[in-house]
Amino acid sequence: MKVIVCDDEFLAVERLERMLSRIDDIVIAGSAQNGRDALALIAEHAPDALFLDIEMPALDGFDVVEALAADPNVAPPLIVFVTAFPQFAAHAFDTGAVDFLIKPVRFARLEMAVARVRDVIDQRDARRRLADLAGQLSALRAEGNDNVGGANEIWVHRRAERIRVDLDAVELVRAEGEYVRLFVGEQSFLHRASIGSIAARLDPGRFMRVHRSYVVRLDLIAKIRRKTAGGYSLLLVGGEEIPLGRLYRADLLRHAQG
Repeated sequence: MKVIVCDDEFLAVERLERMLSRIDDIVIAGSAQNGRDALALIAEHAPDALFLDIEMPALDGFDVVEALAADPNVAPPLIVFVTAFPQFAAHAFDTGAVDFLIKPVRFARLEMAVARVRDVIDQRDARRRLADLAGQLSALRAEGNDNVGGANEIWVHRRAERIRVDLDAVELVRAEGEYVRLFVGEQSFLHRASIGSIAARLDPGRFMRVHRSYVVRLDLIAKIRRKTAGGYSLLLVGGEEIPLGRLYRADLLRHAQG
């Protein structure tokens, strides 16, 4: 968990950093002694959490939170307020703060605050994974519906978008674990599928499986190279070199000869 500490008192920053360094899996990305520097550090490091003093000159802690909320280009960290003034607690929690620590901060209380931050991060990640899964399921359903008419296309999920990919326009397919990457011109798209299932949907007169991890469009093969150490590779028109698997070599050589 990446954190930033902001307090206008240097000794307070130093003390809090020292205690945070005793907690496992905490990375202190930086510290600031005023709100403006804190905002700059957040934009640079994108921390998970900000331990933020409230009473500071120029921009106080509440001003920092308002500035973060108003900036659509910055992912705001989770906020833990740290202050010597308990009367700010109600306002602090109204801003959406995860926790509120009173100076001098005790180590056991700091551990509790860190645990709360971790819980929020875990819940947020779980919601994001669920949203991604829902998007993938929607894409699969759409793909199934679209294929009823015989169109040779699939829908891929990318962030908040679903993008239609014409399989006839694909130039190269590369396996990446449980996914395949489809190369189309200057773009590439990650899709959850096996390379075998994609190969089965490509025109066998235009595409060929050349390796357990690659399918290539035949008109993009510029050269078949024999390596000095043995084996073969393919040089594509764009300059990329990919391996030619032993099990697929005979079929490609026959294609090249005929």
